[in-house]
Amino acid sequence: MNPHTATFIKLVKHPVKFRMFLFFKLPAAYISGVRVREIDEKHCITSVPFKWLSQNPFRSTYFACLSMAAELSTGALAMAHLYKSNPAISMLVVKVESEYFKKAIGRTKFLCEDGQLFQKAVEEAIATGEAVTVNAKSVGKDSDGATVAVFTITWSLKAKSRK
Repeated sequence: MNPHTATFIKLVKHPVKFRMFLFFKLPAAYISGVRVREIDEKHCITSVPFKWLSQNPFRSTYFACLSMAAELSTGALAMAHLYKSNPAISMLVVKVESEYFKKAIGRTKFLCEDGQLFQKAVEEAIATGEAVTVNAKSVGKDSDGATVAVFTITWSLKAKSRK
């Protein structure tokens, strides 16, 4: 296990530091209100509100905003497990699949519970030097607990060559 995972999680939980990260690195997510609500080594919960900046013409949350929240729930877990790894690990989304079940008309929370998959993938990428893919699932639910959307985000993780 990466000894720096806990440090990354602590950074994500710091509201000001993580919002600054979003503002500079993911400004669309920042502006639309995507936030990390909960994170540990095994799971991550993000949310996106239904508001003027995240709406579509059909009076619900725009699918791209839902996708940003789903991607962040998986990507934050990936980043936690590769934070300050030696050698460094690059990460890239290579595929996004989504299925929608109902209109998102309020705050939608996304849960990804694939932290162990990312931990194993990082270990394998370091051991083999080859790209490893992870199919991470993120389930979005409304305030009533009804499933709004399910995303499968496929990440490619690869150890960078040592120089």
